[in-house]
Amino acid sequence: MTSNSSILARRQKSVPRGIATAAPIFLEKAENGQLWDVEGNRYIDFGSGIAVTNTGHRHSKVMAAVAQQCEKFAHVAFQVTGYENYIELAERLNALAPINNAKSIFFTTGAEATENAVKIARAHTGRQGVITFTGAFHGRTQLTMAMTGKAVPYRTKGTPPAIGVFHVPFPIPHHGVTEEDALKALYHVFKADIGPSDVAAIVIEPVQGEGGFYQTPKPFMKRLREICDEHGICLVADEVQTGFARTGKVFAIEHYDIEPDLIPIAKALGGGFPISGVIGKAEIMDAAEPGGLGGTYGGNPVSVAAALAVLDIIEEEKLCERSNRIGKVMVDRLNKFKQSNTLRPIGDVRGLGAMVAFELVKERGTNEPDADAIKHVTSKALDAGLILLSCGYYANTIRLLAPLTIEDKHLEEGLDMLETALVA
Repeated sequence: MTSNSSILARRQKSVPRGIATAAPIFLEKAENGQLWDVEGNRYIDFGSGIAVTNTGHRHSKVMAAVAQQCEKFAHVAFQVTGYENYIELAERLNALAPINNAKSIFFTTGAEATENAVKIARAHTGRQGVITFTGAFHGRTQLTMAMTGKAVPYRTKGTPPAIGVFHVPFPIPHHGVTEEDALKALYHVFKADIGPSDVAAIVIEPVQGEGGFYQTPKPFMKRLREICDEHGICLVADEVQTGFARTGKVFAIEHYDIEPDLIPIAKALGGGFPISGVIGKAEIMDAAEPGGLGGTYGGNPVSVAAALAVLDIIEEEKLCERSNRIGKVMVDRLNKFKQSNTLRPIGDVRGLGAMVAFELVKERGTNEPDADAIKHVTSKALDAGLILLSCGYYANTIRLLAPLTIEDKHLEEGLDMLETALVA
């Protein structure tokens, strides 16, 4: 019988170690919020393919839409001949996004989306500078690695930072960085490194993904909008991980009373099929010359069909409301875990919709990160049958990303498994 260990040995011989895999198992089947490996072991999925399967694994409407499109054609390249469903997806996203008079373009990966948002901002402003934040994750291309606000593991082994990219501390008060601190640092960058008149874009995640699910404070986001307006800078809300009902809104930026200039999107848009994009103000999106944007597989018609089905599912199954309910269940259970004397010490618990996380700390009542405990907890969770992902600038955060379509009984089962994994 095929085993996880035998495939792992083959992986080690044939795949470079630079691509890490959190769980040393190999899957045979997935269905909504459940996974089965090649040995027949069953798991509850609190990872969702890193926030991709918000609509669950193999949702029937997504699979039907994909099958229907595959009967027509799978690829022609939008730069060669167009196809209507690309236009339909753009129209629907333009109507959903919190941007007046929007346009959309599609790519393949989240890094492509973020990098093209910067390219569009540079074309619009005629400037080169980019400002991002510590803890941010924007991708693994040369530019987006530089934009990412965490050196290890993304910029080790001699990968240089990109010229013109600057980082500002992300405001996390319980880790000693206030909003005022972050703003002072931003003005320091303006004084010491690059004048605001040379900055094309400030790029920020409404909720940091790999950085630890820290939420951008509302007053801070509003102040960034004011600064961008004052200096003609594009405000880019990176929604690659936060988008499509994960935070209880279609877009996380809807929680803020501001209008961004550009929104990179990816992950959950395709329901498991590769697609990304940028939504933005029409006058900004039109700045690039014809031929200046694109990609061979960008807006692949099969992935576009999946994305249209995802938008239908979010609306028909009320996944924004469902996200808020799931998030409340998770946060309530985590706060109970936090009070227990038999479980590992838990620090900050936070969540926006079903984008929920908690920190492991060395002692109860403190914020001192316990990064060493993370692997132990995720490993014990896997043994119990739960897929968990860690993250965080301080490497001490566990994030909960269950599909928004997960059955209530599987949600509770997963939280029970998490409790088992947290036993000290």
